[in-house]
Parts: sequence; structure tokens; C-alpha cells
Amino acid sequence: MVPPGLECCVGQRQVLLRPNPKVVDGRFLLFALQSPQVQHEIGWNEGTGSTVSNVRIPVLEALRVPTPSLETQQEIGAILGALDDRIDLLRQTNTTLESIAQALFKSWFIDFDPVRAKAEGREPESMDAATAALFPAEFEESALGLIPKGWHASQAGEIFRVTMGQSPPGDTYNEEGEGLPFYQGRTDFGFRFPAVRVYCTAPTRLAEAGDVLVSVRAPVGDVNVALESCAVGRGVAAVRFDGSPSFAFYAMKALRDRFIEYESQGTVFGAINKSQFEALPCVFPAPSILAAFSATARALDERIRTNELQVRSLTELRDSLLPRLVSDKLRLPEASEHLEEAPT
Repeated sequence: MVPPGLECCVGQRQVLLRPNPKVVDGRFLLFALQSPQVQHEIGWNEGTGSTVSNVRIPVLEALRVPTPSLETQQEIGAILGALDDRIDLLRQTNTTLESIAQALFKSWFIDFDPVRAKAEGREPESMDAATAALFPAEFEESALGLIPKGWHASQAGEIFRVTMGQSPPGDTYNEEGEGLPFYQGRTDFGFRFPAVRVYCTAPTRLAEAGDVLVSVRAPVGDVNVALESCAVGRGVAAVRFDGSPSFAFYAMKALRDRFIEYESQGTVFGAINKSQFEALPCVFPAPSILAAFSATARALDERIRTNELQVRSLTELRDSLLPRLVSDKLRLPEASEHLEEAPT
């Protein structure tokens, strides 16, 4: 749905539907078009073109969209919309929380801002005296150039445990929930955590909850975190650092530019192998500074995880209510009770 006040162009692969407000509530129409029965009708009438599948305008015009009374439509739109609003707010919050942790990682471990400040005789910004005292006040030469004194120029393989994925036989995959969640590549990656779509009954390479998942084949360098034990295919590597899962996650995010260098390599598409991955340059801080970062980032990451679980719970509720409300198989008072019981 186009937000109020936004002016935008419609591309050639899009169609604009402008509901008559005297007949159809716009928010209800949005949800009705997403309902299984309407989506099934669209899919049933999907045609194929020379390069892409398509749906013709006459098909869209002939769609059988449920149309209860306008008042009922507005109530349904309000209930489902309230769930959508909660989901959007949680996602925005997670984006903000991650950006805070990422900015802190960049300041401490890439730009070395606290060390530069002390070297110039200034107090490091946005930190207490005890934390500032952990940082050295000078740099030293290393294989990676100037780094804070007492830190180590290293490689990813010396700091992190890297497990390259391996794909089991195709006949061990299923979508019925048998076995472990299986991630072949970044297809199921989300903002922070992947969505389970495929399972595997005979996994060969495993990742544990909290391990960092990095796509190693086309595209290289997308990053997620495992929510639970899972199997990883050849398009994914599992990265573990027992000292601080948060440090591992933001370190992998910070290596994005290094990963991109491997996008143009490979016979058909970009890829990075284990030796190349483990050779990626990293700067490792003093243990006290690592602990200070981990304490802050861990608190932010735990909130992100809690919010994500709540998003999934609200999404499941919305998706269960949507078809029942649109098809008039659930009474509005019952739906309102579900909304009141939903986590806030």
C-alpha cells in the first residue's frame, strides 16, 4: 500500500489498484489480495511470457475478492493492520539496535576512534573513564598497517572457527519439518535470522544456535545468525567464536568489502573457499576491550532476538487470522480477543 503523502511512479511490471472508498476499504483490499484464496486464483491464472511469468489486466479485473460490508471491511483492516503496525515497529527497532552496535564496532575496531583520541591527548567520546582506560594511547606497525598497541594483526581462521557447508543428497530434503532446518544458501536469510523453509534428515555439516551464517556462493558475504541447530549446505559457512558471538557477527558484517572481492571470482558465479575465508585479515583487540564490547553488544543482540521471536509470533497470528477473517469464517469479536492477547 502506498503510504499517505508519498508520490511514486508505477513500473511496467506493476499495476495500481485504486479502491473506491465508498465501496472498498483500502487496507482490507490489501489483506484480501494477500489471502490464500485470492493468491490461489492469481496463481491459477498466471500466464507465461517470453522471459517472465505474468498476470494480464483482464485477469486482475475479474478476481473474485470478498467484499463484506464497508464497516466490516474497515474493522478487519483495523485488526490485521494493528498486527502489521506492531510487526513494523519491532522491525524498525531491530534496525536501530543493530545500527548502534555496528557503529560501536566500527568506531572501536575499524576506525580505532578511542585510541586516536588518546593519542591526540583527548578523552574518547561517549564512554566512561573506566572503559576509556582500557584502550592504549598509541599505535604500532603491523602486517595490516598501524593498529592499536598490544592488539594483534591476524586472520579470520586464527580467531574464528569456520565450518564450510556441504550439501546432503537431495532426497533427504523435505518441507514437512523432519530433521534439522537446512540452509543451502542465503535464499532464506532475513534481517538477522533465516526463515525455516526446508529441512534435512541426513545433515553433513552443522551450525549451532548463535553461530554466524555467511553466504559463500553468489552472493558472497551476506550474514545471518542461526536461531537453532541447523544444517548448512555448500552455499553457507558457519562461523563461531566462543568468546563472543556478538563480536563474530559484527566482525563478519565488517568484512563485507573483503567478501565482495570474491563476487567476480569463480567460473560461473562468485564464491569463496575455506582457505580464502580463513585468510581474510582481522585485527584482534585486547581481551579487556573485547569483553567491554561484548557486554554492550550482547545486550543489544538479546533484545533483537527477543523482538524477532515476537515478530514471528505476531506474523503467525496475522497469517492465521487473515484467511479466516477475509472468508468470514471468524467472527470479529473473536479476532479482537486474539489481538488483545497478542504480545505487545
